[in-house]
Amino acid sequence: MKRTLFVTLFSAVAALATAAEDWIVLPQGTEVPPQRRLYAHLQRDALQLLAQRRQAWEKLQTPEQCRAWQVERQERFGEAIGPFSERCPLEPQVVGNLDGDGYRVEKIILRSRPQHHITAALFLPAGEGPHPAVLVACGHSRTAKAADYNQAMSIALARAGIAALCYDPIGQGERSQQIHPDGRPVQSGTTTEHFLIGAGSILVGRNTAHYRIYDGIRCLDYLAGREDIDAQKLGCTGCSGGGTMTSYLMALDDRIACAAPACYITTFEQLIQTIGPQDAEQNIFGQLAFGMEQTDYLLMRAPKPTLVCATTEDFFDITGTWDTARQAKRFFGTLNAPECVDLVEAPGKHGLGPLGRRTMVQWMRRWLAGIDRPVAEAELKYWNESELQCTPRGQVLLESGERSVYDLNAELAAVLAERRRASRRDGLPPGLQDEIRQRIAASPLADIPVRTARVVGSVSQEGYRIDRLALEAEGRLPLACLRFVPETPSGALAIVLDGDGKAAQAAPQPDGLSVGQQLARQGAVVLAVDLSGLGETAPGKPSSVLSAEWKEFYLAYLMGRSLVGFRAEEVLAAARWAIGEHRPPEGKLTLLARGRATVASLHAAALEPDLFAECRFEGGLDSWHDIAGQPCGEHLADIVHGALATYDLPDLRTLLGQRLRP
Repeated sequence: MKRTLFVTLFSAVAALATAAEDWIVLPQGTEVPPQRRLYAHLQRDALQLLAQRRQAWEKLQTPEQCRAWQVERQERFGEAIGPFSERCPLEPQVVGNLDGDGYRVEKIILRSRPQHHITAALFLPAGEGPHPAVLVACGHSRTAKAADYNQAMSIALARAGIAALCYDPIGQGERSQQIHPDGRPVQSGTTTEHFLIGAGSILVGRNTAHYRIYDGIRCLDYLAGREDIDAQKLGCTGCSGGGTMTSYLMALDDRIACAAPACYITTFEQLIQTIGPQDAEQNIFGQLAFGMEQTDYLLMRAPKPTLVCATTEDFFDITGTWDTARQAKRFFGTLNAPECVDLVEAPGKHGLGPLGRRTMVQWMRRWLAGIDRPVAEAELKYWNESELQCTPRGQVLLESGERSVYDLNAELAAVLAERRRASRRDGLPPGLQDEIRQRIAASPLADIPVRTARVVGSVSQEGYRIDRLALEAEGRLPLACLRFVPETPSGALAIVLDGDGKAAQAAPQPDGLSVGQQLARQGAVVLAVDLSGLGETAPGKPSSVLSAEWKEFYLAYLMGRSLVGFRAEEVLAAARWAIGEHRPPEGKLTLLARGRATVASLHAAALEPDLFAECRFEGGLDSWHDIAGQPCGEHLADIVHGALATYDLPDLRTLLGQRLRP
């Protein structure tokens, strides 16, 4: 195609919202509207994986089979979390003391990693000990260890003779990872930082769970090293997000003799059919693909005592909770310990109330202290946030030399970049395209189903017409497209992938014509395509901190896939159809991509460069390395797990060579 066709690549602004409605291709009145189709498609695949897992679980009949099940999932779970760094000295500091009614509190700071600290409150029973101890993992609350429900669990345990260590998670309490110069957290939400941390962490092969789990392990290290704590009698509990952390820690750390996750456990089977995937640390890469249900957090630790605390009206579906309990009872029974797993269901909505809390304390006393009788809970008096504050100015990040998780990700990204540079001294390594394809979980072009077109309408414009058409293939989502067909075709052919949707190429523009309109008036046939989750299939509008497709991203992530790979296949399928239908000179077309469609389109072109005569990209990411150490949740849909261990986006541009045009 002649260079004169590309005076302007893209208009600076998106199409008018009202005009976009005129270019709808997919029917709106269906059971699953276009905005939900990507999620529904991924949900179908996830349910198939979960059905396979259940079929395998149903075959477990002997203790030996159960133990093999545990070992396999523990190994795969550990691999998915990623290796932890060598443990540094904790260097614990007791920075303050408080006297409570029947207990006392030590305010503690300890090192999780070099220059990366944890703030915590240790609630100690009266007497010298050694005491049993329970790690209390915080849920999603801005005040973390100072939140009433976290204090309630800790105080109730301490009054029952069990020490309780409640610690601030990253992004909460005194551990905000982004702060203003005056010490105020940049992010006010209780889970926002978890999402922002997760995006960069994923690029270096970690995720938020990696950091959260390691903090919990280090807190267990601290408890086990205290003379007034019995290291053989450690437990773990937590509500909501703390229930998530309890589930992870109890499955991974053998030191947890007794556990009680609260208001989290259901099944993924129910979760993805109700509220869908939740915040960053609650999604482990590929866990559905290797057959790990939420149930398996209990099964991996069997026959160690485990109590599930739940509420009837929790948004974590109670049907799935009881399904997990049933599976666990059978599994624990096969290991001759059915009494070691149980469930308590309290009335009400999400949150651990008095019934669940009393049952949890009784459970811990039974198994850690050998005392099995009902717990009578007295009125609780809570400490205010300032009283439990450990650091001088209320945030660890204000202390000299402290490193945030963003810093840790940036450091690992730098290590990975140096490794890539060392492997590229003689050029890109052979087989890189195959490694990239595997990393994004994309199929070779020959294995991607061939699409057929269904035209649903046409509109005449000055010098060309616009066809509304759907590209369809069995088992694949339809692609909504606009085809610009000039009155006098020149033979040129282009495919346009616009992150704002195909309608941006057809609607009036305040400053002139779109690239699709320009090319059509110059004689080129243009195919503008909505990739799944963009344009008319977008599940919503992105926020200032998070991609609109975050639930879809994490559902794919749970299966070991990426939206980048999913969309790259769609680009290739659409390009192949356009070439077969319009047969451009030399059998190649021009690819133009903009904004949120850029990363997937760049992958498609780099993996199958022979389809394209030239490629142009505007407004997308230039490099993953540059964002790995930053809050980058708005790019979530454009990231790939562990990608920086293999390649970065500039490598894709290198693979395109002369096809890449400015």
